Amino acid sequence: MSARANPLHTLFEEAPIPQAYFKLALPVVAGMVASMVYNLADTFFIAQTQDTNLVAGVALCTPLFSFLLAIGDIFGLGGSSLISRLLGEHDHATSARVSSFCLYGSIVVGLLTSVLLLLFENPILHLLGATAATYGNAAAFYRIMAIGAALIMVAIVQGNLIRTEGLATQSMLGTIAGTAVTIVLDPLLIFPLHMGAAGAATATVIGYGITSALLIRVTNRQGQVVTADIRKWHIGSTLVRAVLFIGIPASITNLMQAFGTTVLDRYLVRYGATQIAALGIVLKVYMLVTLIMVGFAFGAQPLIGYNYGARNTQRFKAIIRFDILVEAGYSVVLAGLLMLFAPQIMGLFMHDAAVITAGTYILRAFLLTTPFVGVVLVYTTVFQSAGLAASAFIMSIARQGVLFYLAILAGAAWFGYHGIIWAQPVADVATCVIGWYLYRQVLVTVRKA
Repeated sequence: MSARANPLHTLFEEAPIPQAYFKLALPVVAGMVASMVYNLADTFFIAQTQDTNLVAGVALCTPLFSFLLAIGDIFGLGGSSLISRLLGEHDHATSARVSSFCLYGSIVVGLLTSVLLLLFENPILHLLGATAATYGNAAAFYRIMAIGAALIMVAIVQGNLIRTEGLATQSMLGTIAGTAVTIVLDPLLIFPLHMGAAGAATATVIGYGITSALLIRVTNRQGQVVTADIRKWHIGSTLVRAVLFIGIPASITNLMQAFGTTVLDRYLVRYGATQIAALGIVLKVYMLVTLIMVGFAFGAQPLIGYNYGARNTQRFKAIIRFDILVEAGYSVVLAGLLMLFAPQIMGLFMHDAAVITAGTYILRAFLLTTPFVGVVLVYTTVFQSAGLAASAFIMSIARQGVLFYLAILAGAAWFGYHGIIWAQPVADVATCVIGWYLYRQVLVTVRKA
């Protein structure tokens, strides 16, 4: 297939940047919105039990879900980054082999992850902060999610891979279909069947299983480059390293999210279950901003990677400028609205006045620096798309890892409860500054190329 005959050429190299950007990004954003709706609905249904220990138990397992996403990102983001650059170089045969390796690699690793999570359930749950009051609910949720690890990972991986060749709408539809099933099953399993936390986890795993099946079906029927053909899974060590060198930093980003949430839980748990329940709700509402920003960032990734691989310097820089404008502008508007109506939003989930008060404060603090988070996402996507492993690694360990941990240590020591809450906003700003410096080095590299 020649470059000119390939519709990817028209979309990635010739279409106006806003047109190409939104064609690729909006379906991803829509998929993120669907995931966000599910997360909010899931939190709402669980909160309707008015059982603080149940809400807190499920909230404690939030890092587990981030961990599963992180493992999937090794193959999903690592593979899509490499494939995007290969497509920019018009190497379709290698792209196909990389996609097969990533799909079947995620299945094998997912099954191994299930075994390890189930074997070490007790120490992991205590590490996450489970107490005698919350352990039962946390364990019920944890076990089902652990069993479904491979299904969750495949959905993440294949959704990323098919977007690299412009199948963003199909990826979105697969995600929405699985999410819709989950939302329908959630209240049925939690209430009429009295499954509680286990019901919420079961609905989630079934939904991801449906998404995985649909995305593989799309791959087989519409994929021109990306494939599910197991005969093509074997790739050389150089390509494996190329996937891992970007996939692992991308994975660490999600692991750091799990780490950050765990650290925050551990510092807040001393203030009681009310604070943990409030944080659990806040983190879901916070997704109203962050998931859509992630959607724009991930949606732009194939466009960035393709033009970096094609060495189209002028278009590459213009895409980054437009991406930052979209991310920062969106976050300012939505974060402002959510800060204004924070008490009312918290009240939709629980009627406990203490939870509403705590949640309002935490939510407003987190939302204040979301424009910086948007810019951080752009820089991180650039480093991943360009295959710049060192810069991608630095960004992956900064915002919710090293910088956040240092901020929460200092904040807790100097300002107590308030220092704990404001540690994340401090880390957001600091990470943005680091990303800006590293991006300047990327521009130097691109100009030389």
